[in-house]
Amino acid sequence: MKKAIVIGSGFSSLSASCYLAKAGFAVEIFEKNSTVGGRARQLVKDGFTFDIGPSWYWMPDIFDKFFADFGKTTSDYYQLDKLSPAYKIFFSDDIITIGDCMEKICDEFERIESGSSSHLKSFIHKAQENYDIAINKVVLRPGLSPMELVTKETVLRVDQFFKTISQEVRKRFKNPKLISTLEFPVLFLGAKPSKTPSFYSFMNFADFGLGTWHPRGGMYEIIKAMRSLAEELGVKIHTDSAVDKILVQDGKVQGISSKGLNHEADVVISGADYHHSETLLDAQYRQYSESYWEKKTYAPSSLLFYVGFDKKLKNIEHHNLFFDTDFEKHAEEIYDEPQWPSEPLFYVNFPSVTDESMAPRDCETGFFLVPIAPGLEDTPQLRAQYFDIVLDRFEELTGQEVKKSIIFKESFCVNDFVEQYNSYKGNAYGMANTLRQTAFLRPNLKSSKVRNLFFTGQLTVPGPGVPPSLISGKLVSELVIKEN
Repeated sequence: MKKAIVIGSGFSSLSASCYLAKAGFAVEIFEKNSTVGGRARQLVKDGFTFDIGPSWYWMPDIFDKFFADFGKTTSDYYQLDKLSPAYKIFFSDDIITIGDCMEKICDEFERIESGSSSHLKSFIHKAQENYDIAINKVVLRPGLSPMELVTKETVLRVDQFFKTISQEVRKRFKNPKLISTLEFPVLFLGAKPSKTPSFYSFMNFADFGLGTWHPRGGMYEIIKAMRSLAEELGVKIHTDSAVDKILVQDGKVQGISSKGLNHEADVVISGADYHHSETLLDAQYRQYSESYWEKKTYAPSSLLFYVGFDKKLKNIEHHNLFFDTDFEKHAEEIYDEPQWPSEPLFYVNFPSVTDESMAPRDCETGFFLVPIAPGLEDTPQLRAQYFDIVLDRFEELTGQEVKKSIIFKESFCVNDFVEQYNSYKGNAYGMANTLRQTAFLRPNLKSSKVRNLFFTGQLTVPGPGVPPSLISGKLVSELVIKEN
């Protein structure tokens, strides 16, 4: 039986581990932190439960397909609820509510801009076609060749790889609120809408067409499910086990070193930060130079606050976006001229609105997120300053006082992403999916310098996000199985 060692225990690592174990490999996971999940870990404090990483459950079909590959269903492990409404968007003078079906969303668009619902239906129909192509054709390819992008479907849509989401949206809609609403989903891909190919409108179908869901108990229930599945398949998991070095001899991987002990393996897959993973190799075995990483466009980092409130809050939903300031200016301060945002947009997640298990009775669990550029200075003073900015605007826009109801707050930012996840520049979501960083133009799943060394996760294909990470794990496992 061949042995595979997987570095890290995030979604992509757990996914790869399950597929390899099913194929007959002896698999061991080495995780530096005390719990599995990578960036999708959980904070439990004083009866409050927080997902400290991903908090949106989109593309339920991808999760269904993953578990189906092992003869399972998501309901074998966790219960899903479709959110109604999916989310609210707060503007300075209005609130847009995104319902749980296209009929409700069309009504809301009509309220904002007469005649816009017909444009929306056309836009989402095209987005659905793109989704079918992307999920069933493009993203299931390992990014080894530009020819992987060439199918009869993509050839007919080649113009969509050279136009942007921003152009596509703005030719159909004039109201700035609707434009922001439709441009928002591609932020999950880690780039400005003006830099993201319009083919990625499939994210709008993921949003409006497939809806927003919540696993009862939080997103960490998925990690627990994947851990259970991995262990059912025989995977051994070592926590508190940082990897110090990837061992190579004569150009072939030999295993890893952790806590001063060597562990032999026929195959090593790293689901840890790609840049960090290469620093675990001797210099001659690294594929990418420091200048390569420096020149890439990264998805944002985040300033996060986990807040326990001693009362139920008003005028909020499970997911809330605060777009009451300049969307484009904040994007420029992330991507074009990296700096702490002057008037940040932010997101707030209150899972206890729909899931009473996430907070004590008559209390609220609040997760606040401010997107920021990676690599910024991160100090306690800056965190405190932005917490006040966010809470002041939150109180004003929701019409309530909440500061005096705070039981506790914890924060997480650039320094924590670096320290806990070895994240390059403290990025939160990996490498952006711009045209020049799509498919075969992303870092390779397979090392070009070390035999049987592979990589997975959001810095490689398909890209950022939880569903792409599940797919990334499957893609790398298929390469490993093919070559072994």
